[in-house]
Amino acid sequence: MLKIRKLSKSFNRGTDNEINIFSNFDLDIEKNKCTAIIGPNGCGKSTLLNIVSGTIALDGGKIVLNGEDISMLREEDRAQYLGRVYQNPSLGVSPSLTILENMSLADKKGESFSLKRLIKKGNIDKYIALLKDLDLGLESKLNTRVKFLSGGQRQSLSLVMAAMRHPKLLLLDEHTAALDPKTSNVVMKKTKELIEKYSISTIMVSHNMKDAIEYSDRVIMLDRGQIILDKASIDLTEEELIHIYREKLVQNVA
Repeated sequence: MLKIRKLSKSFNRGTDNEINIFSNFDLDIEKNKCTAIIGPNGCGKSTLLNIVSGTIALDGGKIVLNGEDISMLREEDRAQYLGRVYQNPSLGVSPSLTILENMSLADKKGESFSLKRLIKKGNIDKYIALLKDLDLGLESKLNTRVKFLSGGQRQSLSLVMAAMRHPKLLLLDEHTAALDPKTSNVVMKKTKELIEKYSISTIMVSHNMKDAIEYSDRVIMLDRGQIILDKASIDLTEEELIHIYREKLVQNVA
């Protein structure tokens, strides 16, 4: 489904502050599965998502999505294949626009359109049905500006918008990290429901060991740009992950 081959990426190349994140890195992401990626700060989690999405360029290697080499595609061109939800609840939405306007924008992803013809009345019932599935009452707030929503509501809306065009790959970049535990739990449950309902292949970056196991099919742990653990979630425990994580932190400090 997604194949990453011989990926290399460094920052500040040729300087005293050069940082090598990936070197000859390989990874396969399975179709219709949710893969959680965990690891300490600086291990390459978010950098990997940024490289896949085209936000930052790779230095070498290849990224193949469903048989198509997307390594050199611009970020805006990759966007037609990808959905993404960010850690900041405001990054995946336009806060100054209404819920209806945001959903209409997401529905036209990759298409040319004018703001005058942004909203199609025939699509409104579809948007209402999608929002009803969230069970947060957003379907009755279509004309509310997103800036007036709570963080959890914004993130849930971002999730629906990212998934509504059934992307080939969904990228979740610590999308509950900025939420309180109760809201985070709600958003994670909605995430799992959407992924399973639409059978979306997903990469989920997380710092939460419990969520990584409970809401994914597979867990990968990175350390300094290398895979140090790759197991089916069903074969893992939170205690095992925490033990490995702490061991690596101690080694890195030493």
